[in-house]
Amino acid sequence: MPLRGASRQSIPKKIFIKKLELSNDIKDRWHNSKVLLLAGSAGSFKLLFHAVKNLPADLNKTVIIIIHRKKNFFSEIEKLFAENSRMYLREISDKDRIDSNTIYIAPANYHTLVENEKQFSLDVSEAVWYSKPSIDVTFESAADVFKDKCTAVLLSGANQDGAEGLLKLRNNGSLTIVQDPADAEMKDMPAAAINIDAADYVLSSNQIFQLLQV
Repeated sequence: MPLRGASRQSIPKKIFIKKLELSNDIKDRWHNSKVLLLAGSAGSFKLLFHAVKNLPADLNKTVIIIIHRKKNFFSEIEKLFAENSRMYLREISDKDRIDSNTIYIAPANYHTLVENEKQFSLDVSEAVWYSKPSIDVTFESAADVFKDKCTAVLLSGANQDGAEGLLKLRNNGSLTIVQDPADAEMKDMPAAAINIDAADYVLSSNQIFQLLQV
């Protein structure tokens, strides 16, 4: 039976990963991270799906996904991701506990904040960059809590959401990665982050997937 609503998407085809050399610095900082933030908008669904599908069950990190979605539009993104994930996956509810080896997805029509190292909170304030959930809101709150124990990846998207939040993460010691705009379906989001020097590294999607599996 086909999926309903906003996620009328077939399961994306497997992405071929070309092995590329990654520096010891980026690998060490990734291994030392306790939290992985993955975010994107238009053009990022296939990449996020691939990441979810291939993260190992024993990753020993918390994974938080923020993806722009249409307001008040039914979505089965969580179901599709959960059916293809090796890790436990759930949509975030207000005051949910933050656990390791779990993938959390920010819900539509709310901003997701990291309240402290152990708890999320949801906010109903106005959209940021026409988006709710806002990537900036989650990134900025995560920067205050996780500091250098976080890796954040900003993928394809059609506006500037996420750039300022990624800069705050970088300034607070997090490892910040932006998808190469030349490799992105929609260049605006990664380009905005690069323009304000928010990225420690600019990587192709192949390099990003390779890093997440080392």
